[in-house]
Amino acid sequence: MTSPSTSAPEVVTRFAPSPTGFLHIGGARTALFNYLYAKRHNGRFLVRVEDTDRERSTDAAVEAIFDGLNWLGLFADGEPVFQHARADRHREVANILLETGHAYRDFLTAEETGALRDAAKAEGRTFESPWRDRSPTVDDLAKPHTVRFRRPADSAVLVDDAVQGPVRWESALLDDLVILRSDGAPTYNLAVVVDDHDMGVTHVIRGDDHLNNAARQSLIYDALGWPRPTFAHIPLIHGPDGAKLSKRHGAQAVHEYAAMGYLPEAMRNYLTRLGWAHGDEELFSDAQAMAWFDLSGVGKAPARLDFDKLAHVNAHWMRLADDDRLAKLTLDVHLGRGHVLGPDDEARLTQAMPFVKDRAKTTLELADQTAFVLKTRPITIEPKGRDLLAGEAGERIGRLRDRLALFESWDVFALEAELKVFAEEEAVGFGKIGPPARAALTGGSASPDIAKTLAALGREESLGRLNDALQQTI
Repeated sequence: MTSPSTSAPEVVTRFAPSPTGFLHIGGARTALFNYLYAKRHNGRFLVRVEDTDRERSTDAAVEAIFDGLNWLGLFADGEPVFQHARADRHREVANILLETGHAYRDFLTAEETGALRDAAKAEGRTFESPWRDRSPTVDDLAKPHTVRFRRPADSAVLVDDAVQGPVRWESALLDDLVILRSDGAPTYNLAVVVDDHDMGVTHVIRGDDHLNNAARQSLIYDALGWPRPTFAHIPLIHGPDGAKLSKRHGAQAVHEYAAMGYLPEAMRNYLTRLGWAHGDEELFSDAQAMAWFDLSGVGKAPARLDFDKLAHVNAHWMRLADDDRLAKLTLDVHLGRGHVLGPDDEARLTQAMPFVKDRAKTTLELADQTAFVLKTRPITIEPKGRDLLAGEAGERIGRLRDRLALFESWDVFALEAELKVFAEEEAVGFGKIGPPARAALTGGSASPDIAKTLAALGREESLGRLNDALQQTI
């Protein structure tokens, strides 16, 4: 990780969600990019909840956003800022803009504004309030009114976006946006500028659906004499079919991915790579992501969600995950499916984990692969399994049970060698041993190869299940 120059200002990024719903996958990636950029430059990552829309903002949504960030492991370097609590500061700055002539009071009613806006649209021109160049009287000031930002006339707004490149807007095409509503409530574009400035934000990294806001916000920065942050507008995430991500594409919110069995480190790896590249690297650690991430690697085209690739990344991180942790996560899945917790279930799953985790891509699949471990004796053998244990096959499994009862080393490699010797002595291929042995050990459930199944169950449980099965079928 490189250190910033001593003369350069500290890099400060922010993630600023609106608490009107869950933390969606696009917002999660935006938060991650901000986090990584700050860490790459030894800076700070902050979180601001943009809750000025009090009617749509909910406490449940705020909690869901922070739950999602916490699950992803994206922790802010400071207490979160709640935008609505800073309304007095926003109004203070609006008054500064009024005093310096960069804003004006607009006494048009909503109906009058709508009629004038419709007329301007019909004539192909930008709406402009007649109050832009009028001075209100004392009587006017007693009436309800909004405050509008007075955009510069006949000029251009230039933003050198760190992702999109230079972008230009003609100010004549931008209307005079409202910065204070008639009830005195500050609006989004004013609040964002004031908060980003006061929080010391140096880089505004957000979705490219905010690109047009960069023009308006840049004008407010300029009017206040404040330095603009570096803007970086990242393309949105599309579905696998290239269309805008929607419910029909499946999971959208971060909590849905957690429930689908993905690990947070896998989501960080996958989301970092979704729209950003460092050579051909696909699988990388958090430390590598922090060392490599920069805005120059962000592409301009929308990224496409690819569930197959996500599953591949998740499988990689599951193989590297701690067995105790995977056991706890898998046990949670089993409990969610109605499993009644036993006193040794977590320990049994932990013991089995090394032998099954390379067979699954999610913790849901891991639960499927470990269902056999949590069965209680005597396990029920399916009819097909009973058929496999009938006659000569059952007698052979009896001889295997007797041989394993004398076998003290329960190491998986030793078990593999022992099973191979047994098959040679029986003069049969392992296809004559594996299926009936699996039926006896698991009742017919999915499981790894027999040596790993034996190792996963442990010596006493394996021998006990073999005894139970033989008593049921002989």
